[in-house]
Amino acid sequence: MEPARDPDAISNGAHAAQLIQKQTRRLGRLQPEVLADSDPEPLHQLRVSLRRLRTVLAQFQPALILPDHVSERRIARVARRTGLCRDLDVLRQRLETGLLPSLPQREAKALRPALKHLGRDRRRAFEGLAEALRSHRYLKLLERLHRWQDRPCYTSLGALPLQPWLGEWGAKAVAGLFLEPGWFSTDPNDPALHGLRKRIKGVRYGLENLEPYLQPSLSHWIGDLRQGQDILGELHDLQVLAEVLGDVLGTTPAQTFPQLSHWIERQQSDAWQHWLALSGRLRLDSSRRSLLALLAAVADQDTKKPAGEAGEEAMNG
Repeated sequence: MEPARDPDAISNGAHAAQLIQKQTRRLGRLQPEVLADSDPEPLHQLRVSLRRLRTVLAQFQPALILPDHVSERRIARVARRTGLCRDLDVLRQRLETGLLPSLPQREAKALRPALKHLGRDRRRAFEGLAEALRSHRYLKLLERLHRWQDRPCYTSLGALPLQPWLGEWGAKAVAGLFLEPGWFSTDPNDPALHGLRKRIKGVRYGLENLEPYLQPSLSHWIGDLRQGQDILGELHDLQVLAEVLGDVLGTTPAQTFPQLSHWIERQQSDAWQHWLALSGRLRLDSSRRSLLALLAAVADQDTKKPAGEAGEEAMNG
């Protein structure tokens, strides 16, 4: 099914169905590669697709009549199983390719037990993930989604043209974004920042679901949100790295790994300064108002040509 490019020529429900189809097809293609476990990238892509599918189902829920037992929450259960595997992959990659070659020989040697421990944890996590991906519940959920795509069912709202409702779908995605506590954090280790990262990601995915029909200025917002997501992800990864090393080695990195500890602190400081600059700009009164005004303008615009496809690069995170 080729995506319709004219928002007056497609209904709310049909647009959502195209987004669902895109992600379910990707999940089907990625599953064998994930289970083969020869490369960490398919797991990352599968995790992204699960999150994007969850976003579509949550965002367009008022337009869709889905089969029983198909819901954003059920997909979230599987998505959570991908999280630990992916986090361990990121930690191992950081240690093996980014840090070990630059550490003094003594510190590099002392890190070997931690790497072995992470390897064991990752194998156990993958066993649980593989079981979830092969489970009857997950496979049945995908089967129901595929059958629904053959004969999709929409609500009365779902049957209406997409164009007059673009503003509402965008506002639904963005609602409450700047009320998240993480915007006001003063500590780079504040757990609220991780919650904000997840919220930013959901907003970004929700806007990208509409991006072919949005104004270029909203595409700039999507880029800023992606940058914020990346910076907060860096802060979270560094925090997890320090915690994992402390748990595995029974000591704080500063005691046994002074150079590694210095590297973590320097990277954290750099990421924190970047975050303060970006977040300070995004939550300015003028910035927040401009985003809301852009979303309101989308609802008023006449039929327009799409601003352009999001592209494959946007699917990577």
